[in-house]
Amino acid sequence: MKILCTAMLAVVAATCAHAADKPNIVFILADDIGYGDVGCYGATMVKTPNIDRIAAQGCRFTDAHSPASTCTPTRRALMTGVYSWRQKPGSSIAPGDEPLTIPTNSTTLPSLLKQAGYRTGAVGKWHLGLGGEGGPDWNADIKPGPLELGFDYAFFMPATGDRVPCVYVENHRVVGLDPNDPIKVSYKEKIGNEPTGAERPDLLKLKPTHGHDNTIINGVSRIGWMTGGKTARWVDEDMGDTYTKKALAFIEQSKAAPFFLYLATHNIHVPRVPNQRFQGTAACGRRGDSIHELDETVGKVMAKLEELKLVDNTLLIFTSDNGGVMDDGYEDVGSLEHKCNGVLHGYKGSVYEGGHRLPFIARWPGRIKPGTESKALITHLDMVASFAALTGEKIPDGQCRDSINVLPCILGETTDKPLRETFVAHNGGVQGPFGLRAGDWKFIPAGQPGNPKAKGFKAANRMLPTPQLYNLADDLPETKNLAADHPEKLAEMQALLARILGK
Repeated sequence: MKILCTAMLAVVAATCAHAADKPNIVFILADDIGYGDVGCYGATMVKTPNIDRIAAQGCRFTDAHSPASTCTPTRRALMTGVYSWRQKPGSSIAPGDEPLTIPTNSTTLPSLLKQAGYRTGAVGKWHLGLGGEGGPDWNADIKPGPLELGFDYAFFMPATGDRVPCVYVENHRVVGLDPNDPIKVSYKEKIGNEPTGAERPDLLKLKPTHGHDNTIINGVSRIGWMTGGKTARWVDEDMGDTYTKKALAFIEQSKAAPFFLYLATHNIHVPRVPNQRFQGTAACGRRGDSIHELDETVGKVMAKLEELKLVDNTLLIFTSDNGGVMDDGYEDVGSLEHKCNGVLHGYKGSVYEGGHRLPFIARWPGRIKPGTESKALITHLDMVASFAALTGEKIPDGQCRDSINVLPCILGETTDKPLRETFVAHNGGVQGPFGLRAGDWKFIPAGQPGNPKAKGFKAANRMLPTPQLYNLADDLPETKNLAADHPEKLAEMQALLARILGK
């Protein structure tokens, strides 16, 4: 009996030691932050000391990519480890009343980590749809949603700040909902008697630069129409603080066991309405002010980890959901001297590098060497397989098919060959547009949308008359189309993209 008990204690001790080896994971996904939007990637007209500190204490990646150049398909691919274009048809940018876009029987990033013993939380922007067929009932339990995909806790906005409904949801319920003032939402036709931006431009504190003949809420014309829920509507200026407080509370409540926090900030998506204390602080206008607010959020998360003595056992990652964009529908841009994507061509919505090459910074003291830089090709798709390897979990057969374990790259370990050899860039549509990366080469087929000089999302979707072929090792800004000079390479890339899309 004594020998048996000793053996059992040894097994328990080994299990506990294994659990203790699992780091907390904080994944901060900013919104619309481009390659040139933070100091450690070359920004000079904004100050990001906290984000820069992650780089100084960890590794800065120079060839990291979002799975798409728009928000919903990037988030769907991050959660599932599958390109969004492989999944069921749907909008590249989901409206606020879209049903849940991920089947609840999918293996997801949070479900895998929950299986590994993590407490999982999502705070911030969701934008992956809610509810079953027909969309959510905003006045009742809202499910399926984040909890049905593996999160233990969720506090989020359903879509984006420029889309209705302008309310927060906590787990399954709208926060602050008055049953006597039910919420109604439509993306098809105007409902109710609330004025639109076109009807009452005098009520707008942010003037639209295109479109937005929709409901005015808190002085901003939103996409879609909404009535009711007046006591539940968010205050734009307080959004950054609200998400930060919820994120810090989750960390505090989860400190006793491994936790995974997915903090998807609204900053710096439009409408850019930072708190008053940030307004006028940047040299490049309201967009820069929002970057400053984002940096404060990052700093407060870092301070909470330090306060709780969790820094050494926490993998902290900062990145973005797609490339930067300047004019995205409101007069809130500021100085165009600020190059949001640095030297890269293209903007959010484009398959050029500016649409999807992003800041990606990882810190884990003792495991990631400080002040380092990695040129490894990685993408948000790879987080599922990488975190599975980190925690010792096995991905079920047939799931997360596009995710590659790039944990050695994140940890700064050398490998004999690149772990990820190809990457398909797209802007979210099931039918494209697409761009293919293979080694140093980048291919964009003829007829695909994309304009390297575009300033806004719509402009980024003008059609390309000829196929594009670039060698990024020599031409990162994609200025020299080599398609005519390298017909064999062009044919090779065309065939490779066809094979990948056909799989």
